[in-house]
Amino acid sequence: MAKKIKRIGILTAGGDSPGLNAAIRGVGKTCLGYYGMELVGFRDGFRGLVENKRLKLDKTTLAGILTVGGTILGTSRDKPHRMVIDGRTKDMTKTIVDNYHEWGLDCLVCLGGGGTQKNALRLQEAGLNVITLPKTIDNDVAMTDATFGFATALDIATETIDRLHSTAHSHHRIIVAEIMGHRSGWLALGSGIAGGADVILIPEIPYDVEHIAAAIKRRSRAGTNFSIVAVAEGAMSRDDARALLAAEKKLERARTLHDRKEAKLELASLEVRHTGNTMRLAKHLEELTQLESRVTILGYVQRGGTPSAADRILATRLGSACGDLINEEHYGVMVAARGDGTEPVPLEKVAGKRKSVPPDHSWVTTARRVGTCMGD
Repeated sequence: MAKKIKRIGILTAGGDSPGLNAAIRGVGKTCLGYYGMELVGFRDGFRGLVENKRLKLDKTTLAGILTVGGTILGTSRDKPHRMVIDGRTKDMTKTIVDNYHEWGLDCLVCLGGGGTQKNALRLQEAGLNVITLPKTIDNDVAMTDATFGFATALDIATETIDRLHSTAHSHHRIIVAEIMGHRSGWLALGSGIAGGADVILIPEIPYDVEHIAAAIKRRSRAGTNFSIVAVAEGAMSRDDARALLAAEKKLERARTLHDRKEAKLELASLEVRHTGNTMRLAKHLEELTQLESRVTILGYVQRGGTPSAADRILATRLGSACGDLINEEHYGVMVAARGDGTEPVPLEKVAGKRKSVPPDHSWVTTARRVGTCMGD
């Protein structure tokens, strides 16, 4: 009896990121060319599994995508258990499970960040064979040395800071560069060090604006009348950090539906209040230092365009390792980067966790050693 050919489904979920197409290609060429499997792509994340939006992936489809940014499959932030269908939020997990079996899939490969890891675990718990790859420019997926997308975004953010130096120096200004990173500061920290920022502010180290202003004024007294401030979008003052921590603890302690609703509203209010924080920070520094300040918000430019060589290599080797695990029928794992190799990590050890910057991380120590103000 002929051995059944494995049929693999693959999708990209969450925000787009450099290296997604390289990862699709790595999985595809390994599964198709090396192991002789079949590969089906699902468009627009988990929604494609619900709405039967498929794309057959073959050598022709995979050709020429290694250097292309974005994802040929499209993406979305839809969650299997909370998907808007016909204007109503529904749990579509059963539909996905039924379609998985109807299409004869042996495994579903999900490329994404922290949210995707949680959604993939839910599908595994629903009985599907799932493997994930870690993608995000924030580098905050737990249990992996690196995520593809981070290296490219780091290069882009660093180049931006490099270019800001000349205008800051010419006009004797404070230039505040807002860099992506809502909950983790890897991108702001790395680009700040590489770009020679004078101040680096990250979510993991709450700042005191008076301390930042004092550091800038010391530079002025020493004859340097400009400063570059690299700030993660999620960086916050000590007062705001205390308020956020109190609200999160309140939610943890909540026992009744009313208390949970109240705590969630409080958290949402803090999120709204944080909007525009970088602009307020720049204005406050201008008032305290008497130096003109300007803000540059990098935004989505950080995750667009051609992936770097580092991300192409990382995405390709993670994708290739994914093909090996599928062949071995080793499911329910994320393919993590470990040094120059890879390691399968059970999804339950990844889902719901975040890789934050430790306050004593070597990058933080390095920044302090070279005189960078960390805001504290």
